[in-house]
Amino acid sequence: MFQNFEEYLNYSKPKLDDAFNKQLSLLLGNNDNGLTAFGSVLGGKRIRGCLLFMVGDILGGSFGSALPRAVAVELIHSASLIHDDFVDQDTTRRNLPSVWTVEGSRKAVLLGDLIFASAIAMMSDLSREDGLAVSRAIALVSKGAYTERLDPRMLAKEIETDRFDNKIYGKIISLKTGILFGTACQLGAISAGAGDDLQKSLFEYGLKIGEAYQMADDIVEIKHHLQTRSINKNEMAALTPTLCYFVKETIPYVIPFLSGKMSELDQEGRDFFQTVEKLMEDEIQRRMGSAISIITTDLSGNENIGPMCKAPGELIGMFFKS
Repeated sequence: MFQNFEEYLNYSKPKLDDAFNKQLSLLLGNNDNGLTAFGSVLGGKRIRGCLLFMVGDILGGSFGSALPRAVAVELIHSASLIHDDFVDQDTTRRNLPSVWTVEGSRKAVLLGDLIFASAIAMMSDLSREDGLAVSRAIALVSKGAYTERLDPRMLAKEIETDRFDNKIYGKIISLKTGILFGTACQLGAISAGAGDDLQKSLFEYGLKIGEAYQMADDIVEIKHHLQTRSINKNEMAALTPTLCYFVKETIPYVIPFLSGKMSELDQEGRDFFQTVEKLMEDEIQRRMGSAISIITTDLSGNENIGPMCKAPGELIGMFFKS
């Protein structure tokens, strides 16, 4: 039993990396040498899979039972990144070429589909509840990507005509990131033989951590624009749901950038971004507190929950150090 999440990460990540690479090789029908083109999805922190290990271990499960489930979670995450990079036309990830730039758009999309389908098959072979958990996760993660508004002109029109849903950011971070964190923790509970009620509680625990994690990611973007004092219309489109969620009156700060009439952040714009940043930091703390409350309430009889209580803060701290 480890004392904190970082210890779980250090122990399990090398084993998870090895199992992940072997499974991806099997899916591609080749050996490890055939993974060169997929370097951008072979790295990463493996946070979701390691969360799964932590939950399973604290609930009395075995590493062997958790490993295939952790691989499935990381495969789903990787498939979503492959699709996202192509849809967003991002040419690099983790300082390496995105899969679609190496393999072409057709193969990249099909590879993502293959990984999604294979993860469902893997988990369905384990149990019905495993299969249902990952199927639901894939559907909701895909819905989150579909929900994102990225066209600057359409966003500007919706905001100006008061048709933009200011609450959509909450939906996006839940679907896009929170769901897979929640599913990882749920699968960790399943790997340890936990009942339905505890599975649901741990799903909510992971969900809150994932939402806070996505907010931290978005804060990094805000800090970047504050540092450069600039933001183009596509970058503003990506951040608009965030800004509108935390501050309702955004038209003076958003519309000129979405229209391409402005790209430099003046003092008023920087003050606005800093206000949003502070509100986001407060909301991260609230969601982390909610995650911890779930654990201390629903696992109050488990004397080993210390690492699960520390994990939300550790994860956000690790994120800002990376």
